[in-house]
Amino acid sequence: MISSYHSWIAAIRIARRDAWRSKGRSALVLAMIALPIVGVSAVDLTIRSSELSPEQRLVRVLGAADAKVRDPHMGTPIYQSPDAQSYAPVGGYDDYQPSVGGREEVTAAPQLPAGSQSVKDSISYAKVRTRYGILDTELREVDPASPLVKGLWTLERGRLPQAAGEILATTAFLEESGYFLGSSVTPRESKTSYKIVGVYELPDALKSAQLLAPPGTLLAPLDRDLKASGGMGMSPQDEYLVKVGGEGFTWNMVKETNAKQRLLVESRAVLLNPPADSEVPLYTEQPRDAWRPGSMIGPTELAIVSTVVGLAMLEICLLAGPAFAVGARRSRRQLGLVGANGGDRRHIRAIVLSGGLVIGAAAAVTGTALGIALTVGLRPVLEGAIGQRFGHFDVRPLELLAIGLLAVLTGLLAAIVPAVNASRQTVLASLTGRRGVRRANRVLPVLGLIAIAGGAAIALFGSVSKMGATVVAGGSALAELGVVALTPTLVGLFGRAGRWLPLSPRLALRDAVRNRGRTAPAVAAVLAAVAGTVAVATYQHSKEIQARHEYVASLPFGAGLIETNEFTAYRDVPAMRETLSKELPVAVRADVERPVVGKPGCAPYGDSPDCGRAEVIIPKAQRCPLYSAENGPSSFTLAQRKELRNDWRCKEGRFGVQNPLVVADEKLLSVLAVEDPGAVAALKAGKAVSFKKQNVLADKVTVRLIMGRAEPAPGSAPDEPGPGQDKVFAAYQLPESVKGYGVELVLPPSAAKSAGIASVPFGSYFTLGGDATSEKRQRLEGALDKLGMDTNLRIEKGYEGNDSLVMLVLTVFAGLVTIGAAGIATGLAQADAEGDLKTLAAVGAPPRVRRTLSGFQCGVVALMGVVLGSAAGILPAVGLRLTERRAAADLVRNGIENGYSAASEAIPYIPISVPWTTLGGLLIVVPVGAALLAALVTRSSGALARREV
Repeated sequence: MISSYHSWIAAIRIARRDAWRSKGRSALVLAMIALPIVGVSAVDLTIRSSELSPEQRLVRVLGAADAKVRDPHMGTPIYQSPDAQSYAPVGGYDDYQPSVGGREEVTAAPQLPAGSQSVKDSISYAKVRTRYGILDTELREVDPASPLVKGLWTLERGRLPQAAGEILATTAFLEESGYFLGSSVTPRESKTSYKIVGVYELPDALKSAQLLAPPGTLLAPLDRDLKASGGMGMSPQDEYLVKVGGEGFTWNMVKETNAKQRLLVESRAVLLNPPADSEVPLYTEQPRDAWRPGSMIGPTELAIVSTVVGLAMLEICLLAGPAFAVGARRSRRQLGLVGANGGDRRHIRAIVLSGGLVIGAAAAVTGTALGIALTVGLRPVLEGAIGQRFGHFDVRPLELLAIGLLAVLTGLLAAIVPAVNASRQTVLASLTGRRGVRRANRVLPVLGLIAIAGGAAIALFGSVSKMGATVVAGGSALAELGVVALTPTLVGLFGRAGRWLPLSPRLALRDAVRNRGRTAPAVAAVLAAVAGTVAVATYQHSKEIQARHEYVASLPFGAGLIETNEFTAYRDVPAMRETLSKELPVAVRADVERPVVGKPGCAPYGDSPDCGRAEVIIPKAQRCPLYSAENGPSSFTLAQRKELRNDWRCKEGRFGVQNPLVVADEKLLSVLAVEDPGAVAALKAGKAVSFKKQNVLADKVTVRLIMGRAEPAPGSAPDEPGPGQDKVFAAYQLPESVKGYGVELVLPPSAAKSAGIASVPFGSYFTLGGDATSEKRQRLEGALDKLGMDTNLRIEKGYEGNDSLVMLVLTVFAGLVTIGAAGIATGLAQADAEGDLKTLAAVGAPPRVRRTLSGFQCGVVALMGVVLGSAAGILPAVGLRLTERRAAADLVRNGIENGYSAASEAIPYIPISVPWTTLGGLLIVVPVGAALLAALVTRSSGALARREV
């Protein structure tokens, strides 16, 4: 035991000195192993530091208050969880009847014990004018001087607002709006401007664009201005920060508030000392696990992560292994001396393994230290990326130790094969520099073939069974490991092509085949990287072909639509239209309006009694029975559901637009490529034009004007619209082959006016007389921003793929790994072939032979790895696509069998397509580039010396 200890100590000393002498090689291996450690240790420290302690979280949520109280708008007594993240009505949801008022009810201040303090915290949303246009902004009203809000935010500069018209702004708002301390801000539709007197940040929401004002100075005035302009008012969410003193807001007080005041309470005392599950009524009605969110990492995700980590370690070992072999080869005389002085194979293996141990330990220390240093140095950047401030730097020594041990393990695994090969060298061969002859391993190819066959079978079985993508991924990984194990044999098969090659490539290929111990790991490393690249590229390219096939145009090719997303911005639509015509080569512009009921700025489906909507009413005889029946589709037998799914009344459109009912003239038909002269004549004659067959009965169509919520009468069919005033129009029904692109009914302006239906503009459909170049689009977007409007512009250009960047990144990644692995193998080859190169120089070979030989050695390794990797990478992509094809077919088949889909529904097109461009780049460009690079960095001349014997 003591002897073994001393021998390992000596081996580690020898390895440390050898690593110090060969600084370049050691630094290369250390960098390969340490780089993942840097990332993992930085991620670990970042995640742990961003996890707040209960006390830190409570300061950011409650400030200095004992509790936060809000109304969940249930309208009934509730049960809640101790953390206030889950709640339910008493008795459960089965017998629950939502309150009529719902969220429109005003939240009353909570009833608190005598001597308590409270402050109201109200939050709403509005659009605010900025230097660039408009910005969706969170508006907040709370007393900034109240001691209860201490800790909710951090005032960075400026002062607190002291009077009406003064506000605070978050740093995120200033960055996005272009404003600064001292600027004036005006919410859209507001008649009041506000001066920014202070800048603050929300520690838990650094990216939140928020404005904060004293109570009654921001939300109430804006609410009045919005309503005066014909729009909907503000709907703030009110919360109360309360302080009751003593023991705080206890669990009994929370339950009492739930029952009597119907309010939800987030209590500091309860969160710090939560009650037992038996004391939580919510958990007695339903187990606690039902209210817990599911784990983010399940067994499947864990298996995938483990597989990825394992393959990454394999890749590093394959890349670092040849480097350790270089060290062992250059130290073979030293290792021979160890054997000559009584050392056995165990000692030789220990010395080479110690090299992996030393560099692995150095990589662990270096990587962990760099990871910590980067996290500390990049703290503001990391906090900005995750959107919250760290609580504190939380260094977990055991976790960092485990990450470091991963580096040590990787170094040891990378040195195993070189250690075994070095120990098999005889003392005489090591001292004289002879390579010796070693028979090829016959077991490894057999294991590789078994792994390939088994992995392929598992992957294909997973693709046709219901076991899913996890089995496919596992089988593919096993098959790839089999190819790695078979690499030495495959390298030998490549050598048979040498007879047809010129001198330099023939020498390079035969040298690679004779020295498979250094060639195979490099080829396997290239194989693994390229296989992953080809798998992802093939899958991505196949998805791209599928998306192109499934693409449905939203408008005729070359047509466009510009519309406002704000119902209150109807007065600015004419300016928007003029801007469109000014910046783009518009050929035909069809201005469209939407019918309005009540105030013109109301949302069609709002809850305000002053607002309403206009709906196209489908005649009862033409409504789909599946949705008209009392119990929906379950009211029918399976056979009846299958039959009804094929009924024309139950066919659903593939388009959806914000305004399917529009008021427009015949120009709209021209833009939508409607060539039916009858439709144009109908609009000119004051008739409506319908794109949806179900809407028209006996050449008539009905539009119902519905005010407020207008619930249907009790006992009405599920699809019965609310009561209102019906307007009947003569209509022209277009053939089913004509597409409306989401538009269901077009009312001519004259017909709408005669029926007393008011309308307001919302946008324009248009066609272009020229190309809408990127410059023109940018100018248009800039002009629209200056108008301060929230608009939506789309121009139909057909399918536009977005996978080119992904393919380029994958190709570059595979190329870099290939060049790196091939370069390592080339360096080892040069170390081995130095004697041969001296002999060639002695017999008169030109100086360029050294350079060309080096280039071809690198190119041969790269080419072999790319070819094998390309073949290995196809399997997982094919397996995953077959899995998706089977799942899609099962989904459609089940839908048809259960009456959820029409029998005419086709199975989705799920192709398997190989990205030949990417493969061509890998098979041709990468090996040629690796060869040229190796040739360029190799000296063409070497010292002439007598060959050692």
